[in-house]
Amino acid sequence: WRQSAHTAMETKPAEKCSRPAQTATITCSHDIQDYTRILWYKQLKNNQMQLLGYMNVNKGYPETGMNVKIDGGANRGQTCTLSIENLSLSSSSVWWLVGFKAK
Repeated sequence: WRQSAHTAMETKPAEKCSRPAQTATITCSHDIQDYTRILWYKQLKNNQMQLLGYMNVNKGYPETGMNVKIDGGANRGQTCTLSIENLSLSSSSVWWLVGFKAK
């Protein structure tokens, strides 16, 4: 996991190491007015992005079969948590998030 240079969105931790079968968690918070959605992605080995799921206001929507949980909130000042469950060697990746204003 690498933290974006965009200062308005903060992730913790910036880098994370965990063992197989454990759960890794990454949190995101932001100070951007009207941002109500956060999307979480995993960068695949071929550099394509795989959607893991998203947070819409206060409800998480993980993609089917991704072994993730998304909790918290996507509004300004709230914390959104991505939990990657049952880690394996193939879980090693760069993880991305995108925040935006829903119309």
